[in-house]
Amino acid sequence: MRFPWRLPSILLNQLDGKVQTKVGSKLPSYVLMLTVYFLLFTAPAQAAKLQFWRFNASQNQLEFTTDDGVQPRAQLIANPTRLVIDLPGTTLGRPAITQSFNGAITAVRVAQFDRQTTRLVVELAPEYTIDPQQVKFRGIAPNQWTVQLPTPQLVSQTPGGSAPGGDNAPTEPTDPIPTSVSGAATQIQAVQVTPDGLFVRTGGQSTRLRVLRSRDRRQITIEFPETSVATNLQNRNIPINQHGISQLRIIQTQTAPAAAQIVLNVDPNSGNWQASNSSLGGVVLLPLAGTAASNPSPISPRQPDAGSGSPTAARVATIQSVDLEGENQLVIRSDQAVTYTSGWDRATAAYRISVTPAQLAENIQGPKLGRGSPLLRVRLRQEDPRTVSILVQPASGVRIGELNQPKSEVLALQLQNSRPVAGNPPGSISIPPPQNSSPQPLPTVPKGKIVVVVDPGHGGPDPGAIGIDGLQEKGLVLDIGRQVASLLEQQGVQAVLTRSDDIDLDLEPRVQMAERLNATVFVSIHANSINLSRPDISGLETYYYSSGDQLARTIHNSVLQGTGIQDRGVRQARFYVLRKTSMPAVLVEVGFVTGQDDAAKLSTSAYRRRMAEAIVRGILQYIRQNP
Repeated sequence: MRFPWRLPSILLNQLDGKVQTKVGSKLPSYVLMLTVYFLLFTAPAQAAKLQFWRFNASQNQLEFTTDDGVQPRAQLIANPTRLVIDLPGTTLGRPAITQSFNGAITAVRVAQFDRQTTRLVVELAPEYTIDPQQVKFRGIAPNQWTVQLPTPQLVSQTPGGSAPGGDNAPTEPTDPIPTSVSGAATQIQAVQVTPDGLFVRTGGQSTRLRVLRSRDRRQITIEFPETSVATNLQNRNIPINQHGISQLRIIQTQTAPAAAQIVLNVDPNSGNWQASNSSLGGVVLLPLAGTAASNPSPISPRQPDAGSGSPTAARVATIQSVDLEGENQLVIRSDQAVTYTSGWDRATAAYRISVTPAQLAENIQGPKLGRGSPLLRVRLRQEDPRTVSILVQPASGVRIGELNQPKSEVLALQLQNSRPVAGNPPGSISIPPPQNSSPQPLPTVPKGKIVVVVDPGHGGPDPGAIGIDGLQEKGLVLDIGRQVASLLEQQGVQAVLTRSDDIDLDLEPRVQMAERLNATVFVSIHANSINLSRPDISGLETYYYSSGDQLARTIHNSVLQGTGIQDRGVRQARFYVLRKTSMPAVLVEVGFVTGQDDAAKLSTSAYRRRMAEAIVRGILQYIRQNP
């Protein structure tokens, strides 16, 4: 159904028939044929694609749908605390998305982690955490999941200390509440020290960044246009004392339009810095290559065991090999003892091992990674004459474990399968398999002459409502209607479609067909719409005129239970096909093609199948109750 605006219900009930504007009648037929062909047949088919996701902040519930079955993998990672959900074999097909929230849960980020994995990250405010054992996954179907998060809890942190298992984080804020500024597309929510520089946690959109240095070289300013600052961070002097930075200050320089700055107080002899937007959200601040800051890294280098030898200042160790040994260990070998630092590199989204003093052997190749390897990529870098970096990117389902030094010249990085097993460390999350996708047996009905007329709305040159990404009402309701008829026939019910193809059919012939067949019930299937500027409106509506009240409520409740769609109620209306039919008749609006939630679901064949099954279940329940 297509309404450019919503009318008051008192007027809606007076409408003489369902609005079915013949948009196509004003256009040449060949233009319409080409348009329909383009919309129906030229869209590329993408298997295992993330079709829809939504986070309900009031209920702490995440919902997502793919166009094929998926078995998620999840873990809770500390500092910052975040729930990471990987969808193996799934693509996003669009740029990374960040949705920001106020409160204990600050953001949900969705991005393509690797070629075969889409990653969803639920990020918590620095002072909050959740119990991973209380995170509940539910596979409604193999391609439809909900994740129920427990209420986040405050955690006590020692001032100046470090969160367990993470980098030093003395600068985490306590309450990322947005400031009252206009024109802010981004919000600065936290600043964290990393092994290589600084990470600025932001909410909202990526922003244009500009880096300036004062004439006396004592200050570096990073400008953030269209950006607000969380109130607890405004005008704070935050001590750093690392990477050549003595302290930083976060300033809300303008409120209309919004603008912010981060000012670093630095050693005048230190190098310049660069700022870049991270693909997974946030901003990475790093010293430029070759201009490393004079202060040491926040992670203290690990020294070789006493008595095992130590590197000398006169000689640089040579990294001779980096090999994958077995399925659970990456081994780095050098010709003499080395020291190292390690930690996650936010700029590359990889685990970085920095070895010094060291250089790469001339012909070193790195490990060969084939199909099924626990590592997706290993990169070897000669950062400067005395520093080698090994960047490790794990494959989906693999976690980086402990980095050991069994010998002074050998480093061994442990790799762990993240699938839950007995004795998994804290943070692992058990995910049950999805529920059986096979539908429950449909209700049986008494033997006898039962005829159901199934009426897919619109057709031919009349596309009905047109929604997000060109989604057309006439096509999706025809698919649902055909499946409804087929399922009814399988249950021994004679089902007749008013149209089984994309043809033009007026309202009167639809009614005449039902009357001529002396149908038991008449079920018209449509999709709703509103202005495209209101993607927030989604949900199920079911209409009747007189005798169809009980049929409407039975089908409506069945669809709510079978699909989880939002409930917009059962209503009485004077639509032509409801007024002119003598048998119980209903009109089911299966969702809004202009609604972000409904359009994403209705675009998938699996969801349309569930919708058809739910409609059939409601019809059969009504017939059983009214023999």
